[in-house]
Formats: sequence, structure tokens, C-alpha cells
Amino acid sequence: MDALNAITPSEGASRFADIPYGEGERRRLDLYVPAMVPPRAPVLVFFYGGSWTDGDRADYRFAGTAFAGRGYITAIPDYRVHPEVTYPAFLEDGAAAVAALPGILAARGLPSDGPVIIAGHSAGAHIAMMLALDPRWLAARGLSNCRDVAAVLGLAGPYDFLPMTNAGVIAAFGAAVNTAETQPITHAGRGDPPAVLLTGTADVTVLPRNSQVLARALRAAGTPASVVTYDGVGHVALVAALAAPLRGTAPVLDDADSGLRQALAEPARAC
Repeated sequence: MDALNAITPSEGASRFADIPYGEGERRRLDLYVPAMVPPRAPVLVFFYGGSWTDGDRADYRFAGTAFAGRGYITAIPDYRVHPEVTYPAFLEDGAAAVAALPGILAARGLPSDGPVIIAGHSAGAHIAMMLALDPRWLAARGLSNCRDVAAVLGLAGPYDFLPMTNAGVIAAFGAAVNTAETQPITHAGRGDPPAVLLTGTADVTVLPRNSQVLARALRAAGTPASVVTYDGVGHVALVAALAAPLRGTAPVLDDADSGLRQALAEPARAC
């Protein structure tokens, strides 16, 4: 990640680092602002992966600059992980980050009334999708997943991974009494934000079926959902393709951008 960030241009984005959205070192975010910020600029919150046990927002500067270069005000939050916490603390932190953004943007003279997109890769895509589909987490912060989330973007996300077999995953979700409620696919329903799902056929960490079955469940509920599958692309390569030096490996940024623009053009949902 250090090497990738070192060779990634800024693409004109400004970076505001180490902004608190709550108490503690793991409740801070970095903000990436496009060179030209239009009125009602879309706001994208990107949650990185790391099996709910690892990760650092500074490692994902390449992702922040990629989306900012396409006109999205982009926030990349840290969040608490196992063993410090277990489910659902990382969802609670994610909701807190989303809720804090309007104040963070307004304090910096940036538009805070644009459509909100929640996005992520791997475990971060799980967090993003849970915030977008399960209304409990944003509701605890006075927000509505139907009213306040315009679209959701998932890169190689685990959306339907029962039974849990990995020891680390079992430990991270150890506090969950009802494991079905931890799965994004359980919460697919009417009023959910349009979803853009990207996956690779060579991903053996999170199988592409996760994106396929979630898209089917969302469509069955009347929610627009698109899936783009990249032949021969693996789990890490998918997110790395956001970086300018690696965009030739797969058009992940182009497809994410076009998919989100189409999602934002969808008619308003009934909430």
C-alpha cells in the first residue's frame, strides 16, 4: 500500500487528515476534496477492508484521490476492529462517521447537502451494505437509510457468508446472538438505495456469488442493483485497480463512477 500510494498522483484533490468523528484514535477520518467542488457535490464514504480485524485509513489514499478526481467529496474513516470490539461496534462507528460528515463539511466551507454514497471493499463493503440496508444503525444517529443514502457501492463484499467457518470472522462476530441479522442479504428490501456491486472471478477470499445473490435479492424487492464481474481479477487487485498506475488492469473506477451516476439518477424512493 505504501508503494502504491507513493506513485499515485493527487489528481488535484486536497486532503484533510486526522479529522475526529467521535472519541478515540480509531474514530477519525481523512477527507479528500476535488479541485472543483460543484454545489451539491456527491459525498462518498469509503470503508476499507481487513477482515474486521485490521486496516488503516492512510493506506487508502489512492482510493480517496481516485474518487475525488471524479468529483466526489470522499471520506475514508477508521473504525474499531477486533479484538478491541466485536459486532456490531464497527457498524456503530460507520454510522457515526456518516452522521458526522455534514458538520465536518460545513466547518470547512464545503457543501453538505449533496447525495450521500456509502461504499467499501471486502469487510468495508459489508459495513457499507449493512448501513445501507439495515435501518437500525443510521437510525440510531437520526438518519434514514432510505431517505439519507442515495446509493451504495460494494467492491468484493461478503454479503451472504453463513455459516461462518473462519476463526477470525467467528471471533469478530462473537457477540451476535442471531447470526442471520449480521448478513446484508437478510435486510434486502423495498426502499433500499440502488446498489453497484463489483467483483472478480479470481477472488477466492470473498466469492463472486456474494454479489450475485445480493443483487438478485435486491432486484426481487424492487431495488435497482447492478453487478460487474472482472475476469481473472482477484480480491486485492480489485481495489488496487482504483489507483491511477493500475487502472489498466480493470476499469473499476470507470464502472464504479458510471454505475453510481446511474444510481443517483434513479427516481426518488418512497420511504
